[in-house]
Amino acid sequence: MKVIEGGVTAAKGFLAASAAAHIKYEGRTDMAMIFSEAPCHAAGTFTTNVVKAAPVKWDQEIVYHHQDARAVICNSGIANACTGEEGYSYCKKTAEAAAEALKIPEDSVLVASTGVIGMQLPIDRIGDGVRMMAPVLDGSLEAGTAAAKAIMTTDTVHKEVAVQIEVGGTTVTIGGMCKGSGMIHPNMCTMLSFLTTDANISKELLQQALSEDIKDTYNMVSVDGDTSTNDTVLLLANGMAGNPVIRERNEDYHAFAEALRYVNTTLSRKIAGDGEGATALFEVKIIGAADKAQAVTLSKSVVTSSLTKAAIYGHDANWGRILCAMGYSGAQFDPEKVDLYFESRAGKIKIIENGVSTGYSEEEATKILSEDEVTAIADIKMGSASATAWGCDLTYDYVKINADYRS
Repeated sequence: MKVIEGGVTAAKGFLAASAAAHIKYEGRTDMAMIFSEAPCHAAGTFTTNVVKAAPVKWDQEIVYHHQDARAVICNSGIANACTGEEGYSYCKKTAEAAAEALKIPEDSVLVASTGVIGMQLPIDRIGDGVRMMAPVLDGSLEAGTAAAKAIMTTDTVHKEVAVQIEVGGTTVTIGGMCKGSGMIHPNMCTMLSFLTTDANISKELLQQALSEDIKDTYNMVSVDGDTSTNDTVLLLANGMAGNPVIRERNEDYHAFAEALRYVNTTLSRKIAGDGEGATALFEVKIIGAADKAQAVTLSKSVVTSSLTKAAIYGHDANWGRILCAMGYSGAQFDPEKVDLYFESRAGKIKIIENGVSTGYSEEEATKILSEDEVTAIADIKMGSASATAWGCDLTYDYVKINADYRS
């Protein structure tokens, strides 16, 4: 696998565009379009929140009940959530505008929104945005990056990645972009992720690969414990690489799945590290678990602990908070067998051994915890299973950002 420059336009046949449609923001782009020159198989995963935004319902219908997709239209600023029949009708009107502008079927258009809940979209501006973007669609890496910037809300950086692999002697590319900074919690988040590939793969296996992968990627991210109404991951495959079609879970499938895992892991880490107000990516690894489920439960409990997140912000090796979070997780383990380490670019230090402090240097621990990526590793010595969760520190700025988000 080779990591390359780019995002959603890295794969053959994918174009992108962006526009300033004045949905909510001024002085910046706030709409993005992704278009495939060939029909795509589409896979998707969506929020588990009972309250689902209109675009989620629209996309579920397209992904689950239609064979092909060609385009994705996304706006930032307004979520089109809790907007009733009117909000859903705006999904249809967006698709109609795209269908007319791109000369494709209405039911091949996927839509996505992110932003404030409860506001109706200014549908005239949405339509204008679609018509502005269609003529300037471009397959350049710059166009993909511009699209990634257009879907940001409280994000401080755009997020994209691309890789190439060999499948059946043919070069296959997978690229993606995402947004997400707040209202982020396992089982997806106020997180939109758009993935594109020129791989030739069946719709069924495409969905399998995505559904299996999010368990260890997006569903292991938490910024603030709030699961959103709009979470959407879409994966489009147009087959333009020309590789022998992947119809079985064979060596080619596993190579594709491994590359997809890299893309989604990278995007997940970018979301966690850009959590609202965050100064550090906080990674939690549970090793030595009896099974995967136990490791997942423990890692999520630690990464979502507000007290632990605050300690990370303060560069404080307050390991009691981590052990406490493990203890209330519901997973059974022996706290008197736990070893805990902190690790970053500044080094690695063992904090506790068999549940007791090692007498570590606070100065060295603080140095390690002062980096912008920090990992806590807990070995519970019960088996060989492991899991990794990603989050961020909890800062004063998180409260400031969310106290006046609507204003």
